[in-house]
Amino acid sequence: MEERSLKILEADKTFFTKITTTISKILIPTKVGINGLMISMKRNNLLKAYEAYTQSEDSDKKEQIINKYEESYSLYLESIDKYIMDSVYKKVKSGTASSFEAEALSRYYTIVQLKDNAYVEYKHRKQKYLLELDYETVESLGKEKLYQRYKEFYITKIDSLYKGILKNYSVGLADANAAKFGTNLAIYDKIFDTLQEYSLKVLPLKLEDDKDKKYDCIKEDYEKVERFEVGKLDELDKLERKMLLLGISRSIFTHSLPLVSAGQCYIQLLKEARSLVMSAKNDKKKQEAYKLLLEIMKQYNEKLLSNKVYWDKPEERNEYKAFCEKYKKAKSEDEKQVEILFIKEDLKKIRTSKKNYKKMIDFYIQKLVEYGAIRNIPNRVKTLEGNWTRR
Repeated sequence: MEERSLKILEADKTFFTKITTTISKILIPTKVGINGLMISMKRNNLLKAYEAYTQSEDSDKKEQIINKYEESYSLYLESIDKYIMDSVYKKVKSGTASSFEAEALSRYYTIVQLKDNAYVEYKHRKQKYLLELDYETVESLGKEKLYQRYKEFYITKIDSLYKGILKNYSVGLADANAAKFGTNLAIYDKIFDTLQEYSLKVLPLKLEDDKDKKYDCIKEDYEKVERFEVGKLDELDKLERKMLLLGISRSIFTHSLPLVSAGQCYIQLLKEARSLVMSAKNDKKKQEAYKLLLEIMKQYNEKLLSNKVYWDKPEERNEYKAFCEKYKKAKSEDEKQVEILFIKEDLKKIRTSKKNYKKMIDFYIQKLVEYGAIRNIPNRVKTLEGNWTRR
């Protein structure tokens, strides 16, 4: 077999010179080497085991089938891992690697470095990385039957890995020390980066195969997220994308990113939106940021709080019930009444906040005066002597 491989290489001398910066072109050449053959063999064994696992109805053999599938999966990942260490590493070390191969190895070691301090994240991210490499290979082979078989396995497995990653981040947010030492901000960034990555790499595949129309409810938001992949984004665009991704997550990651964690993410988005309103350099930017702030409030209430069953404090539940009644009434009237309600509720929160929200409070009061929700009483009085003075 090796002799045949050498003859093929001699007949096609341009084969390796065409390697550029794509994952497929990093892996395809290994088909003629032992690593490529091992990956192909292990992949075929895995697909057979996976199909037996998903199609078997024999309860007596279920455990045996599951064990075989898990073993096949482990051996398959080991073969890809071995390719990286044996082939890519040697190329990088000898200076013959392409820029993409060097970058791929760098990404690999970035993941490996997580092992000591974040083992759960390392475990999920390494599997995800190896699967993504081979998915690109299978896709580039042009074998439709193989691709469809692999795609079914890939979507299922990669989806579960993303869920594992997000669940791990949710646990991190629940740690009281995260907020105390400020590490929660890094976790928020990781959550939104992971959601964005999922929307680019996995969600399109799921929507493509959505025969049951299970994800019709998120298609509109997904199309809006796609819009942000073109051109340079400002802070407002980035915040809107985060809001859309978090909204999508409520349909896909219900258990991996539970209500408590999602609620913390929404609160963080509200903080960022308020900061944008206060720091806006002109009225146009201020109004755009304010409009997005209102949309985040709406989504937070409709997609999260309205589905919340357990409340830590009974008084909070009672307060929200009272708010819901006001919200229903406001929606039956007009958008301005909804806006006034949101402003008043947010004023209650930020007035008790440790952060300096003076600019935001002044902005809200100005809005309420404009809408006639409150009166603007001059800050002056007439003394007994008949003179006006400010108090």
